Amino acid sequence: MPSVRVTGRWTAALSLATLAVFMAFFTPIQILLPLQLAHVDAASKASALAWVTGFGALVALLANPLAGALSDLTTSRFGRRRPWIAGGALAGAVGLVLTSHQQSVPGITAGWCLAQAGLNAMLAGVTAPVADQVPVGQRAAVSGWTGITQSLGLVLGALLVTTVTDDVGSDYLLIALLTVAFALPYTLCFSEPLLPRRSRRPLRPVLLLTGLWVSPRRHPDFAWAWLSRFLINLGNALGTLYLLYYLTDEVHLRDPDSGVLILTLLYTGAAACTAVPVGVVSDRLGRRKPFVVGCSVVMAAAALMLATAHSWPAVMAAAVVLGAGFGVYIAVDQALVTQVLPTAENRAKDLGVINIANSGPQVLAPALAAPVVAHLGGYPALYVVTAGVTVAGGVLVGRIRGVR
Repeated sequence: MPSVRVTGRWTAALSLATLAVFMAFFTPIQILLPLQLAHVDAASKASALAWVTGFGALVALLANPLAGALSDLTTSRFGRRRPWIAGGALAGAVGLVLTSHQQSVPGITAGWCLAQAGLNAMLAGVTAPVADQVPVGQRAAVSGWTGITQSLGLVLGALLVTTVTDDVGSDYLLIALLTVAFALPYTLCFSEPLLPRRSRRPLRPVLLLTGLWVSPRRHPDFAWAWLSRFLINLGNALGTLYLLYYLTDEVHLRDPDSGVLILTLLYTGAAACTAVPVGVVSDRLGRRKPFVVGCSVVMAAAALMLATAHSWPAVMAAAVVLGAGFGVYIAVDQALVTQVLPTAENRAKDLGVINIANSGPQVLAPALAAPVVAHLGGYPALYVVTAGVTVAGGVLVGRIRGVR
């Protein structure tokens, strides 16, 4: 169990690498892929987006835990995590560039799947160091800094693609280059504990795959934490998948691209105001569950605001409320998860399994959201479903017994 507190420089470098991951994830999902698909197939843009993001999320479901498991076995002199961060950044960047050159839905899907494979390998690398090196009493605060990068990544990406260039292909290239650049400070400037070769377990493909299963019966706290995260992230995926189209078709905003940017800035600012301060409070109190339950209710309230009020001021207010709740969630829930991992030697693999609860909803959300929007009440019904799923995820945290 780590006992030495990490420095601010270490936290900043890891946060920058994490920022690279989420910038490369969310900028295409929220902005570049919708714009590219609207150009390729305007009539079927919504369903095309669902197919592309769905297949990409399927790749993520397997790539993240597998990369984590291989990271746990890595005996490189550079450590277990840094080779995967650097290699994943390079592979993800190549995938983004290939995606930018495609002119068909299948081609875009293939490029995005490659990007997802690389970026999920990188994600496995940047997630594990908190459990590897940060003491329990510092984890929510550090997780607050790294967690903020989820929304900061989209903010930075949105700013870049709306102000620096006006071409989707150039936007992809810029995001790809920055993904690699932002990974460098952590991978080049900080060492990490090495896995001695004598401690390395045999690399057996069958055992590698079967080891991805974590028994809910033997590790119930891990299972409840996974299910809670899955539901809360499903609510988030349902609420954000069609945000650009929601602003266009329901709010009738003249400039929905800029609208997404404004909402993201409000959301991120609110999250930044709550993530680290509440993380510090959680660390000092030694309590996680009440904060997760409370923030799930706050996020559900924001979804209901979107369901009932379709004016631009109401949407902006909802973004602030949602950001405040999500800021608490990203800090405290990540700290909670690191405290229910089954074994120390499989941290990256187990965190990869947890990360399925982040990417899995991206697969399920299009299948749920498309029929709701098309046949079961449109965007208001979609956000009611979002609120219900989010609250359910918060309630399930109460089933965890090993964390207060």
